[in-house]
Amino acid sequence: MANGNPATANDFFGHPRGLSTLFFTELWERFSYYGMRALLVLFMTAEALGNNPGMGLSVGEATAIYGIYTFFVYVLSLPGGWVADNIWGQKKAVFVGGCIIAAGHFSMAVPTTTFFFIGLALIVIGTGLLKPNVSSMVGDIYPEGGARRDAGFSIFYMGINLGAILGPLLCGLLGEGYNWHWGFSLAGFGMVLGLISYKVGDKYLRGAGELDESFSKEEVSKKSKIFYTVSSILIAIVVVFGFLQSSGAIDVALDVLAQNLGIVAVIITLLFFGYIIFFGGHNTEEKKKLGVIFWLFILAALFWSGFEQAGSSLNLFASDLTNRAVGPNSFLGGYGSLLVTFIIALPIGYYVLKAFRRDDLWGMAKLALVVSAVGLIGFFYWVFNQVGSGWIIPASTLQLINPTFIVIFAPIFGFMWTWLAARNANPSIPVKFGLGLFGLAAGFFVLAWGSANASATNLVSPAWLIVTYFLHTAGELCLSPVGLSSMTKLAPKNRVSQMMGIWFVATALGNLMAGLMAGQLENLAPAGLFQMVAIIVGGGGVVALLAAPGVRKLMGDVE
Repeated sequence: MANGNPATANDFFGHPRGLSTLFFTELWERFSYYGMRALLVLFMTAEALGNNPGMGLSVGEATAIYGIYTFFVYVLSLPGGWVADNIWGQKKAVFVGGCIIAAGHFSMAVPTTTFFFIGLALIVIGTGLLKPNVSSMVGDIYPEGGARRDAGFSIFYMGINLGAILGPLLCGLLGEGYNWHWGFSLAGFGMVLGLISYKVGDKYLRGAGELDESFSKEEVSKKSKIFYTVSSILIAIVVVFGFLQSSGAIDVALDVLAQNLGIVAVIITLLFFGYIIFFGGHNTEEKKKLGVIFWLFILAALFWSGFEQAGSSLNLFASDLTNRAVGPNSFLGGYGSLLVTFIIALPIGYYVLKAFRRDDLWGMAKLALVVSAVGLIGFFYWVFNQVGSGWIIPASTLQLINPTFIVIFAPIFGFMWTWLAARNANPSIPVKFGLGLFGLAAGFFVLAWGSANASATNLVSPAWLIVTYFLHTAGELCLSPVGLSSMTKLAPKNRVSQMMGIWFVATALGNLMAGLMAGQLENLAPAGLFQMVAIIVGGGGVVALLAAPGVRKLMGDVE
């Protein structure tokens, strides 16, 4: 039963009520991020004329912008975490970040090129503030730690994936089906819902995400001055560069800019690892483990360079070469859609009623559950009606396949690792990274096969994409959660936060490389691109497995 103190009430499926606040905040933030991302490349490459005009950019330009954008989304998580730890606290950083994200989406709703790029910049800044800090607050509401905290994170990550499913679905239907800028607006309204949820549930986060009380006002003031000064200088440089680029005073190709960013990121990472390994004051065992982290960093960057093409090359494949027509269907066109919806509604209604009767479920959570169930049933009815009369599924909505698979298979993979560990057969961390790369490579081989004879007049079945996303999801579940965990296990105690930052840099670098590789579609047939990516990633998987025994020895007692 709930107790009298809202900050300590455990009535969100037996977890602190504050988890529900963070759950819905992150759900709507991911809704806005993935909803907009699903539209981004399609909008930029769409014809500048017509009923739903886009920007008319080439594939190379659009994917370079996509790569640069997603690169900075992850890189700015590093200063975003620093601001929260040293100036604002996580609670304020999350709210300010959410406001900036919403402003960015609404800027993109204005149909001008200038506001489009302003919107992208705002989303990058806002996500850098919100993303790393909302996750750390989940840990704060479980001061006791242990298995209960792990269960809380599992529920929280379910919110992430629900948002990643709903975003492409709803923003894609509205943006691609009617007006791109309406889709961007819906992403903004999603973030606003997250902000409202966050402020309404603020009282349930008492003690979580606050600035360290040991900092004096003078220390905070000094750090604030440094932060605002550096930020102002960087913003001024970006604005001046953007003005000179748009006016033609300087002419730097976007793909060249993206390549240079990648080179700079690699050089900084190499210098950083070289410094901490040779001059960081660590003993031999710690140096070995830092070497392992560097190896995992390389493998992770390679993995994300393929996986993150979901929003670029795979999205374009879905748009241009995939047969997305379903129906018409005479059964669903009549009373059939109502009958099928009713059949689906029965189990949904049963589980909602069962949850509604629980004593450890907060009243607002019950209301959210009922509203979600009604909305889901209504959506199913709408979809069946569309299929009944004949419908072309928007390409962007296919972006929800991967998070749907994650929701389904994450518990299965978790059980599998536990089952193998109980039999002393659990693969080591470097082996799991190799398996992750093999899963990704297999997905690209499948798509290369499927796209071999695809053309504008010979569209292929969506089944090729579904199988590809399944294999990519299997690879992700082998590598991503294992990678996050391995950073905390392998890092020296005084380097844990820095190594988590390095994981974000690997993701950022992978996203940048994904954009550049997808840009090859301008000069290379899809089958050729997908085969090239499969060979590179698969080769990385082979090297990872061959090196695994040696890497395992360097890890020492870390499992």
